[in-house]
Amino acid sequence: MEIGGTIISSVEYTGKIALVIFMAKCPLRCPYCHNSELLENGEETTLEELFKIIDDSADYIDAVVISGGEPLVHFKEVIELLKYSKSLNLKTKIDTSGCYPEKLKKVLKFTDYIAIDIKVPFEKYKNIIGTDIGANVEKSMKLANNNSNTYLECRTTYVPALLSHDDIKQISREIECDLYTLQQFRSKNVLDENLKGLESPNPHELKKLAYEIKPILNNVKIKTAEFGEEYI
Repeated sequence: MEIGGTIISSVEYTGKIALVIFMAKCPLRCPYCHNSELLENGEETTLEELFKIIDDSADYIDAVVISGGEPLVHFKEVIELLKYSKSLNLKTKIDTSGCYPEKLKKVLKFTDYIAIDIKVPFEKYKNIIGTDIGANVEKSMKLANNNSNTYLECRTTYVPALLSHDDIKQISREIECDLYTLQQFRSKNVLDENLKGLESPNPHELKKLAYEIKPILNNVKIKTAEFGEEYI
């Protein structure tokens, strides 16, 4: 198993201090990926080493978040990490692209919080992301919604070069979740060279867009470098 490291964060699990484990490897190649260094390789580690990190952090964390990369590439190890975290009475969260619905189905009973990246409208995954997984992502969303014990956040990184306001409105009509987050695109570290140096969307534009979709989705949040997290 390969990871990209761990951090302690106060923003990755709303209202809680969390240990975040970044798993390496991902089957997708999203143009705006900001963790591209994790796509192929990471640091080799074992479950026992990660259990020790959780143990060493347990006195001052409330939750364990497994992010990536795509965590469910390491499906069996992720289940063990979730089980171990729950045995210590820690909350658990997974950040996923939603590309592996059958694997997600098996981890839901060990997971309190799921964040699924809804990158584009479901029908546009092939054209914009390069992989036709829209149906898989939609299935993952529905599975998470059907699990009454799991809080579901859907989130989209708004990249003006790839997405329009109409695309965001279409996404808002297609999804069902407890919280929808619009994230500001940042071009400092991206996979596609054509996106490097592009201006980030203005936070006021993002807020305006959030207000436009608010009548469709009850719970909307924006996340920007300038103002952090703002509930609309």
